Amino acid sequence: MIVLRLDRVMADRKISLNELAAKVGISNVNLSNIKTGKISAIRFSTLNGICQALHCQPGDVLEYREE
Repeated sequence: MIVLRLDRVMADRKISLNELAAKVGISNVNLSNIKTGKISAIRFSTLNGICQALHCQPGDVLEYREE
């Protein structure tokens, strides 16, 4: 199972949902769904934008857990 850790990375970087959404170029609603894990897929372009804005690696945002 893939778990999204965007909330943790955002807290570490002290960035708000609105600020990150603006930097990535997606809506607050879509970013909120990503942050809360209410998605089943994420585009690489969105993941790239998130990593660029947060200065992190995809592995900082995504975590694999055995079910």
